[in-house]
Amino acid sequence: MRDHTTGCARSEGYYKIDKKDKIKYLESSRLTSEEPPVDTQGMSIPAQVQVSTRAGSERRSEQRRLLSSFACDSDLLKFNQLKFRKKKIRFCKSNIHDWGLFAQEPIAADEMVIEYVGQNIRQVIADMREKRYEEEGIGSSYMFRVDHDTIIDATKCGNFARFINHSCNPNCYAKVITVESQKKIVIYSRQPINVNEEITYDYKFPIEDEKIPCLCGAENCRGTLN
Repeated sequence: MRDHTTGCARSEGYYKIDKKDKIKYLESSRLTSEEPPVDTQGMSIPAQVQVSTRAGSERRSEQRRLLSSFACDSDLLKFNQLKFRKKKIRFCKSNIHDWGLFAQEPIAADEMVIEYVGQNIRQVIADMREKRYEEEGIGSSYMFRVDHDTIIDATKCGNFARFINHSCNPNCYAKVITVESQKKIVIYSRQPINVNEEITYDYKFPIEDEKIPCLCGAENCRGTLN
């Protein structure tokens, strides 16, 4: 090995090693590693055969199997899958009311279809915004209650989920899940959904004196949304 004039290799920075010196060093290290270990009585001990590591693809497939066996019904796992592989959906004119959301691929039962995205606001802010939206002429309400304190407002800041229409016999349902200590609303499929089938869920509006007519057309239609 090279002699260091300062006594410290780090202080001398980068320097080039001659190829002959490099070959000598590699040969000496190879010979040292190939020598079998010797016990205290001078007898050679046979080297242990190293267990070959499995291919990376095999390890990854095993991890997937473990995840599916332990957390196949986990909402968190399904939510992560939904983030990386969104369902193919589109919005267009609906026979129920105005715009609607339609599937562009078959969706199996009990699958996450889409997250209801918007601004998280308090009840006081929601009341103020409802009055302002009425003054602005915005007829539809895109507010979704998460719990007693939190409401998601998707009126001006949302995604395709706000176009989902109500139905008294829906093919989806809404569920509140917790991801990283934050509550989220996700639309799940109740049953298999075919291509070009409209995605619907029950709004479950509170009962009020001023009724909102329901136009879902289902056989068991309640007649009103509230």
